[in-house]
Amino acid sequence: MPEKETIVVIGAGVIGLTTALRIQETLNRNQSIHLIARDFPNTTSLNYASPWAGAHYRPVPGSTPQALREETQAKETYGYLKQLASSDPSSGIAVVEGVEHLEDPPVEYLDEQSVQESYGHLDGFRRLGREECPAGVSWGVRYDTVTINSPVYCAYLLRKFVLGGGVTREYTVIDPTEAFYLAPNVKTVVNCSGLGFGDERSFIIRGQTCLVRNPCNQTVTRQNTDGSWSFCIPRPLSGGTIIGGTKQPRDYNPSPLLETREKLLANAAKWFPFAPGSDGKFDVIRDIVGRRPAREGGMRIEAEKVEDGRFVIHAYGAGGRGFELSYGVAADVVKLMVSNKLVGEKASL
Repeated sequence: MPEKETIVVIGAGVIGLTTALRIQETLNRNQSIHLIARDFPNTTSLNYASPWAGAHYRPVPGSTPQALREETQAKETYGYLKQLASSDPSSGIAVVEGVEHLEDPPVEYLDEQSVQESYGHLDGFRRLGREECPAGVSWGVRYDTVTINSPVYCAYLLRKFVLGGGVTREYTVIDPTEAFYLAPNVKTVVNCSGLGFGDERSFIIRGQTCLVRNPCNQTVTRQNTDGSWSFCIPRPLSGGTIIGGTKQPRDYNPSPLLETREKLLANAAKWFPFAPGSDGKFDVIRDIVGRRPAREGGMRIEAEKVEDGRFVIHAYGAGGRGFELSYGVAADVVKLMVSNKLVGEKASL
């Protein structure tokens, strides 16, 4: 009987976890899967971005190749997350109303075809009339979105992977080819490392948000006249509410800045649906700083053949859209593996 083949996935962020699960569904009886990572959902690290995320589903209109690719991946992910919210609330996902109010919408939001392509798949999507928008808002929409309690969801994905027979190992990989030696008979390594092991096109985006106790039952995304954005995202399962946020490319400051917190809360206080008795103030639990692993031109999703017929499948660089793209990215990875005859194809998750 031939030795069992092992597929190794590097990285236990939301992309790595989701990808490992989708691959697990395609394995034949002579294959097993290992998940190797520096950080897992039970750990807290500034460079482990997924547990720090808001997170919610929000379309991003655009016509670049990257935008169109992400739109396809996001639509597939939306359908999966929506289904998961109804079938298993313990996943930490819930369907809520999403509202967007833009004071000075960028040009891509003024292209009706682009907006329809980006938003049209969302349940309950419609443009808001001027009379429905707050003062100063010139563009508004509402739709049914999903919000994600990110630490809960990451732990849920890991639990499913382990219960499905997956093996985990905490290990800091230096180069993806190292993973060929970390388990028996490895022919395929899937690189979901986030920043991609020295890829010159990869960079971090520093994000600072604030977790507050104030409840709300919708996501609100607000663009201000000066071009800045703010948002609130309720975390399911009594996880508080995220007030955000910043996007600071290549900013390595690990510490939350008080002035940033004050600006985030001041912007959100202008529109946040405060409950009676809150006096219009936020009750802060903690500041959050995370480093989103981004890449110029978008994610690298590619099959690389290395010596002896081995393959490294790359899937990294999602930036701030890891949760929104995760299921679609995992599908693209599986397609690459199937086309290279690295796995068989069975029913999806």
